[in-house]
Order: sequence, then structure tokens, then C-alpha cells
Amino acid sequence: MSVLDDIVAGVRDDLARRQSEVPEADLRARLLDLPPARDPMPAFGRPGSSVIAEVKRRSPSKGDLADIADPAALAAAYERGGAAAISVLTEQRRFGGSLADLDAVRAAVTTPVLRKDFVVEPYQLLEARAHGADLVLLIVAALPGDALTRLYDHARELGLTALVEVHDEPETERAVALEARLVGVNARNLKTLDVDPATFSKLAPQLPDGVVKVAESGITGPDDVRRRVAEGADVVLVGEALVRDGAPEEAVRAMTGVTP
Repeated sequence: MSVLDDIVAGVRDDLARRQSEVPEADLRARLLDLPPARDPMPAFGRPGSSVIAEVKRRSPSKGDLADIADPAALAAAYERGGAAAISVLTEQRRFGGSLADLDAVRAAVTTPVLRKDFVVEPYQLLEARAHGADLVLLIVAALPGDALTRLYDHARELGLTALVEVHDEPETERAVALEARLVGVNARNLKTLDVDPATFSKLAPQLPDGVVKVAESGITGPDDVRRRVAEGADVVLVGEALVRDGAPEEAVRAMTGVTP
């Protein structure tokens, strides 16, 4: 079993518990009181690099990253630094996140918010929207067959912007066939946790013009951002480097607007 398979198995167990506690009808009822989802695409299309800044406590590869006692305060610092969107890890077993973190961040910022999790069922999309998310992550490697298309279409119906994540050529081909507008290229292989810094430069040229390209993993500072922008990135998604930085607002600002 790969690392990704193990994570998804745990996600499904936790999902079953939440489904038993909160009926789908309750989630749909919450949607009636929500304003429309925020569109992140205009900010992602600005000149220079845009930053998706991540609230991330730990990871399977690095273990504990930061003791984030107040995710709302961290998100507010990201927003002041100019983050185009804020990503919130909600997976609990491996990443230490929760929907409570998503609620806290949503209440603290007006910036578009991404629910970052291992989405495998439509219920999770309803959760994301009901808890105020504007974007949702869809990992191609975790969605075989027609699952990717079904979830992508359902996300759009809910007004969510899908960040479609790939890490190899076949996955990139699936994202292109999906006509995804926002594609993340993850340098970390979630099946092995190995990082290949050349992944973005290999895959970005396969994405059509007009697709907003997001570079994920392995970005530690402005020099890495500049390198990815030179390779075609419009957006960088940064977690570890920001949560470990003692000045997250300034760190986001330093990565924003970077040109080759």
C-alpha cells in the first residue's frame, strides 16, 4: 500500500464518522445562508507571482512543523502580507488539521480560502462549502476512473474553484482532458513522499495556454519562487516555509509579485 492509499483509507474512516454525525441535508441547509464563493482567479492572474499561503501543522514527511495555537491569527498575517488565497489543511490523522481550523480562518479573512484535504466523495465538497471554503483540492492520483470528473463537476455546481493537482505525465493528461482552469503541479510524489524539484519544469509545458499553473512543494523562499515563475508558474503554494518563519506576513510579502 502506498502512502497515499494509507492516507485515503484513514480519510474514508473519518469521513464515515462525520457523515453519521452531520447529515447531508444539514450541510445543504447551511449553504442557503452563505454568500457566493469568492473567485480567486482574478488575483491569480495578476503580474508576478501570487501566493497561496498554507495553515499547516504537520506532514507525513516532516512530522510536526509548527504549534499553531491560533490559525485565524496566522491567516490574518498571511492576508496582510498579500496572499492571494489561504490554504487550510483539514485532514486530521497525518496533518493535524480540522474543519474547526477552516471555520476559524474563514471568520478571520476576506481572502479566498482553499480547503486542502483528500477529497474522495461529494460529501466533502458540501462540507468545504458549508464551512466557507471558496476552493477545494482535487488530487488526480487519489481519484481513479470517472471520480475526478464527477467531483470536478460537482465542485463547479457548488460554486467552488477546483485546484486539480498532478505529479506526473498521465495525471497531467487527465487534468488537460478535464479542461481544468487551475492546475497544481506537486513536486512531492504522494505515493512515496519523494520530492523531485524538476517536476514542475517537466509538466508545466504540457498545460495549455490559459491554464493557471500552481507550483507546489519545495518552495522555501523568493529564490525558489523566482525559479518557478521562470518555468511558467503563475502561483506558488507554500506551507512549511511560512509556518516555520517567525514573520509570516513579511515572508508572504517577499514571495508575492516575484518575476523571473
